[in-house]
Amino acid sequence: MYRLLIRPILFLLDAETAHHFSFKMIRLLSTLGLGIIFRKKFALQDPKLERKVFGLSFKNPVGLAAGFDKDAILYNELSDFGFGFVEIGTLTPKPQKGNPKKRLFRLIEDQAIINRMGFNNKGVFEAVEHLKKKHRVLIGGNIGKNKLTPNEDAVKDYLICFEALFEHVDYFVVNVSSPNTPGLRELQDKKPLTKLLKRLKKENSKLAEKLEILEKPILLKIAPDLTDVELLDIIDIVNNTKIDGVIATNTTVVREDLKSPLYLTEEKGGLSGKPLSQRSTDVIRFLAEKSNKAFPIIGVGGIHSAEDALEKLDAGADLLQLYTGFVYEGPSLIKQINQAILERTEVPKAHA
Repeated sequence: MYRLLIRPILFLLDAETAHHFSFKMIRLLSTLGLGIIFRKKFALQDPKLERKVFGLSFKNPVGLAAGFDKDAILYNELSDFGFGFVEIGTLTPKPQKGNPKKRLFRLIEDQAIINRMGFNNKGVFEAVEHLKKKHRVLIGGNIGKNKLTPNEDAVKDYLICFEALFEHVDYFVVNVSSPNTPGLRELQDKKPLTKLLKRLKKENSKLAEKLEILEKPILLKIAPDLTDVELLDIIDIVNNTKIDGVIATNTTVVREDLKSPLYLTEEKGGLSGKPLSQRSTDVIRFLAEKSNKAFPIIGVGGIHSAEDALEKLDAGADLLQLYTGFVYEGPSLIKQINQAILERTEVPKAHA
């Protein structure tokens, strides 16, 4: 139904307009009590799908990636489609409008999206207000810095978001890999990244002790455009700072073998979707093999089918996230992936 009826209607709209329209419809339908119907149709519950990763218990390994519910508005409603976890953000300390529109483009022939949103969000403190209601699903908090904050002061922005969200999310994601905030990817360099992560680890211990609760897992989201040498640096940084895992990968600035018209493929921003699938899987495999599976990996990038998902699990991913595949394939993709995992004779084991 989604691909035959709903998607063609949504794709008649500008991509960003369609996103906001979808949000309003999901909220409306949930208000009318259709959430229970969504859960019956799309959610698949089975003990064999449960995963224990970085100390958290996931109902299933398929999550929604950051960028879809930036301001933590619809995380419960989105969980009705069967997601095992939902990642909100990227959030910044101060609200910001992001980059000028038009900034979101569909590459239909490639089953891809280019975005240059630029961390548009209403600020971490408004998101906190939304997060105060009861959660029906595990929540990840994806944090970044404001565009006008210079890199030398970036740590302060991440700390503000970390402290504000600490009591309201289940894990954190440090986003230094978006290509749409000028200079942000420079924070992936070994020295500044190590400094940032160590400072967040210190704050993690401080807040956990103060509130008498467990520390929150901290993950690092990396770009797919890193070289092998830079990926080896990432492994060293994870081991050195003792953070809890990596999300591989964010969007790419590379444009190769695309079928869509040049006026679309030449748009600036990060490319997601099917063209990213192989590179994302290669990064997952490289990290898993070179680190000897020393830390958990969440695999994201170009998952448009159950086969794509299984490839990432085989490469070394412990959990998965959808974004562009969810837009193109609809919520049935979540159930298809979970069914494929159940049908396997041997499911890859996750890190405890």
